[in-house]
Amino acid sequence: MVERLSSTNSALLSDDAAVEGDWLVALRQEGGKGRQGRPWQSIDGNFTGSTLVELRPTDPPAPSLTLVAGLALIEAVDVAAPAIAASLKWPNDLMLAEAKLAGILLERSGDRIVVGFGANLARAPEIQGRKTAALGTEFSPQAFAPLLAGKFAQLLTAWRASEPAQFAQAWMARAHPIGTPLEVHSSPSERVSGTFDGIEPDGAMRLKRDGMIDIIRAGDVTLA
Repeated sequence: MVERLSSTNSALLSDDAAVEGDWLVALRQEGGKGRQGRPWQSIDGNFTGSTLVELRPTDPPAPSLTLVAGLALIEAVDVAAPAIAASLKWPNDLMLAEAKLAGILLERSGDRIVVGFGANLARAPEIQGRKTAALGTEFSPQAFAPLLAGKFAQLLTAWRASEPAQFAQAWMARAHPIGTPLEVHSSPSERVSGTFDGIEPDGAMRLKRDGMIDIIRAGDVTLA
């Protein structure tokens, strides 16, 4: 754990000496980012950290690692704040009702994938046009880090040992229900609306619209 860093994802991914299972946690992150390069606000008392996964030839599809990350995050939050009824939103958000509680960012270089986590433990950032929430607990980043690391290690092992469809079902059990209205933003100018129809074994989302199923592999999702 370090006091200050530009980006835990960038620092860990560029560290040639880092191996699977290593974690890098920063109490303040000055150059953090979310999906599509959006800045991630660093607030004292919130959690920012990253871990490294080294892909193996026998691993399930790499995109489904986001399911591991989401389940690890929500299970860690279950322990840190048992009264919080959080849910997963595809592809990489943890929600409290319609407000974002935490986010995940996966970045890949060859067979190395860094999984970055940002969780609003102490206070929710103010983001224009987006609802945000915090756990409202005194659980510190120092206490949350080993909790999240332990959950991630357990679920990474399970991911490697399970059938992809079984792991997708475990993620679905913690997600918003099938039939939830969604809007998918694949680019700033391209949006499609439909309802959530679950996920594929590789982690892609099924979007139902006009009686057809679209398979969505990338994009931002807004709950309609």
